[in-house]
Amino acid sequence: MDRTDRIDGNDEESQTPAPPVTFTGRKTLVAAAVAVVLIAGALLIRPARTGDDARPPGPSERAAEAVGMGAPAAAVDLTALVADREKWVAAHADDDASWAVLGAAYLEQARRTADPAWFPKAEKALKRSLEVRPAEKGNFDAMTGMGTLANARRDFGTGKKWGELVRAQAPRRWTAYPVLVDAYTGLGDYKAAQKSMERLLELRTGLAAYVRASQVYRDRGWREDAAVAMEHAAGVAKAPAEKAYALFRLGELSWERGDAAQALRLYEAALRTDPAQAEALGGRARALAALGRGGEAVRDYRLALGRTPVPQLALELGELLDALGRGQEARAPYDMLSTLAAREGTNGVDDDVVLGLYEADHGNPAAAVRRLSEEWTRHKSVQVADALGWALHRSGDDSAALEYAKKATELGLRSADFAFHRAMIERGLGDEAATRRHLQEAMRTNPHFSPLRAPLAKQALTAIGQPPPGGPENLLPTTPWVAPELPKASKPAAQPATPKPKPSPSPR
Repeated sequence: MDRTDRIDGNDEESQTPAPPVTFTGRKTLVAAAVAVVLIAGALLIRPARTGDDARPPGPSERAAEAVGMGAPAAAVDLTALVADREKWVAAHADDDASWAVLGAAYLEQARRTADPAWFPKAEKALKRSLEVRPAEKGNFDAMTGMGTLANARRDFGTGKKWGELVRAQAPRRWTAYPVLVDAYTGLGDYKAAQKSMERLLELRTGLAAYVRASQVYRDRGWREDAAVAMEHAAGVAKAPAEKAYALFRLGELSWERGDAAQALRLYEAALRTDPAQAEALGGRARALAALGRGGEAVRDYRLALGRTPVPQLALELGELLDALGRGQEARAPYDMLSTLAAREGTNGVDDDVVLGLYEADHGNPAAAVRRLSEEWTRHKSVQVADALGWALHRSGDDSAALEYAKKATELGLRSADFAFHRAMIERGLGDEAATRRHLQEAMRTNPHFSPLRAPLAKQALTAIGQPPPGGPENLLPTTPWVAPELPKASKPAAQPATPKPKPSPSPR
């Protein structure tokens, strides 16, 4: 007896003949074997996840989906994605798609942390992707990433080139258009930005599209449209990080139109939704300062700078401390501003606008003019025009300053800062009527636009006072208006009655 025929060592049972396999039994065995093969094949060829898969996506999958859609990702998910892709490309150096995803993840890390050290890492990953699969072969994800990186560094000319390269090769690829909207806006080509935004909405609606639509509408001064578009963005947001970002942007719109209380509510809602939303923390500080809660505002500014150290927040904190009479404390954030700007410059970030405004108000206005004049040759946006006009005013050249102030204010963007700058320039030129008009515009737009400059605007408006009674000369008559005597209408003359024709005599 063969050893393989024994079952549990029982020889008697092993000698019992097996029942014959019937035709029905053979069909059952064949069917079972086929089923096993099909199931095994399905497990081998099925993608990692499908829409019908009940398994929830993991952290790295959630982050990969977000960055692929141009949406914010949660901090913990983003960390998982970076670790996952770094490990993968270390063993698969020729995976161009994974290098592109890693580059996009680095860019999102830079946005969330405001740490420019992520930019060189993103650039290295994206360039590696393009080495494996060049742009000529349609590596659109890496090309889009390079455009996004350039825009994040405020190198909008380079961002435009990458966006237009993607559009030329694949006009219906929607991811090219957010890059183009941002690049055209930074370059000051607002008509092209609007066309790109409209094309984006035609190709794909969603968070990225609605955010860009809100941005374009805001730049044109269409506040209601901007708010509605951002509300749509909040409505389509899925993850808490996406919802928090939309709430933060809604808070910014409320702040710009002077509703500090509503802005505060939106910033706080963003922080409740995603406590890591550091941008909303800086916004809350700004709103608290406007509401007269200076101590809390200083606290929040310092917390925000601890999480996202950017020059703009350092400038705002320094000016708030100056306004509170704490000038010695203000030196620390001003010094931090210079340090942060130098760090960002080392990593390819252009901070010339915020540095120019700082130098114009707190440093060397002539140096600000030089810096911003160079910036104007690269980027002709309304922000650069306003900053350059203000620097020229501070250096004593109001005639040249007015030309740039007009460029900043005449597109339509409603900015209390821009209106105040133009008013002060016009005051320097002796145009009292224009000064009054733009000071009033600044206070109507946002009466708390700056802890330093808003009080100056109020003082200037009080000093100018109201226009003299009676209006400008020769506009109104010197004597009361008297209604002229009009001739009385005469009755129309009666027309003579038309005689009735006589009947013809009947023939005889």
